[in-house]
Amino acid sequence: MASELCYLSAHEALRQFADRSLSPVELMQALIARADEVEPAINASAFRFYEQALEQAKAAERAWAEGRARPLEGLAIAIKDETYIEGQVTTNGSRLMQDNVADVTDPVPERLLAAGGIVHARSTAPEFSSAGFTWSDLWGVTRNPWNTAITVGGSSGGSAAMLAAGTTTLANATDCGGSIRIPASMCGVVGLKAAYGRVPEMPPYNADPYVHHGVMARNIADLVLMYNQVAGPHPADITSFLPDDPFLPAEYPSLAGVKVALSLDLGFYRLEPDVRRNTLAFAERLRDLGATVDLVEIDWDERCIRTAQVHQGSLLGTLVREKYGKSEQRSLMTSYARRYLELADQVTLEDVLEADRYAQHMWTALAKVFERYAILLCPTTATTQVPANYDYAKDQMRVDGELVEPIKGWFMTYPFNTLSRCPVLSMPSGFGANGVPTGVQIVGRPYREMDVMAVGYQVEKAFGNWYAQGAWPGLQVAQKV
Repeated sequence: MASELCYLSAHEALRQFADRSLSPVELMQALIARADEVEPAINASAFRFYEQALEQAKAAERAWAEGRARPLEGLAIAIKDETYIEGQVTTNGSRLMQDNVADVTDPVPERLLAAGGIVHARSTAPEFSSAGFTWSDLWGVTRNPWNTAITVGGSSGGSAAMLAAGTTTLANATDCGGSIRIPASMCGVVGLKAAYGRVPEMPPYNADPYVHHGVMARNIADLVLMYNQVAGPHPADITSFLPDDPFLPAEYPSLAGVKVALSLDLGFYRLEPDVRRNTLAFAERLRDLGATVDLVEIDWDERCIRTAQVHQGSLLGTLVREKYGKSEQRSLMTSYARRYLELADQVTLEDVLEADRYAQHMWTALAKVFERYAILLCPTTATTQVPANYDYAKDQMRVDGELVEPIKGWFMTYPFNTLSRCPVLSMPSGFGANGVPTGVQIVGRPYREMDVMAVGYQVEKAFGNWYAQGAWPGLQVAQKV
């Protein structure tokens, strides 16, 4: 029964809170007990606020009894240790920030807290959220609940791992190169990178079109519930003042007649055979639901990698360098964070101009696809075989036996940060040979979140959801690995 409570959907929890068949206190106690069991194996939470959370759950119980419950009243929400909550230490996975107390609250947790959510834990992230894996010298290695030898992805890896392991009901995430979608794929949950500006972000990060704040959950309905609490204009973020309604409905039309373009490689990626097989199987599901799915070619190449690296180096890299660029500070960084800054140091104005030119080429190529198709379907990651302690500063990366670029050559997400107005949903597509989930990206035309969510909704409605069906990670609890 305790495990069933841990994997209860947000929607079902709210229904049971309302009819008094479940107390927010009972649910919070179950999540805490689950965390006590599995955290030694996965190490996904940086800070825990359990006593405070239980007191807040008692207050939520009273709110439901008195008819004044808010939309998320009493639900546990993990907030990434990159996201500011006033008065809480926020380290961004760095020893240089281990005493950094936030003096403001980001728009996303501000709205989640106002809606009655309870932040019972802060989820782990790699240093400066600068990697597609999640480990740091400060917090150690975060491991995949489905296979603890493998990475959870990054940079929102702790959030995805907590959802998969049943230690939170909802979680936030951020994404400047795939940090929502990579861990969502690796951990078998769903994550939405909405179009740039849909979800408000704090300055100065809101000024970077690669940067997105987003949401993660175990199912589509919970993802929509959470997204609708955080999306929309916010006075702190001028980019959030978009002219149309950002909110998503609970139900969506069928996929009959929807035209989907399928790209297995986005023009230049290698894939592991299990990723290829599961992506093709997902495409067949769409055909079963009435969609037309055609294999297409996209005129992209490895310059996509350079384009993203130049952009991130010139903006996020500069921000980190301004605060922590001194040699004595770099000596306290992880090896990969030092490598990240080394690459940023090498960026020239000419590089920025060339990156902007290639970004336009990328959109021109994708726009041709969107002239005929409403959706682009592709894998989220090219492999599930990335070790939990992988370090792009010193390790090689192989996909299907061949060497690929070590930082970005194994995940297929960052082109849609370059083309940031395209919303992208990542959802599970199956399991790899090592038992780790694989995922697909459902990419929409600019600002067409409705289209991508319709695909996710109909697939889940027709074929079910792992967690609702009792398919949970078989963790060896309390095992330190």
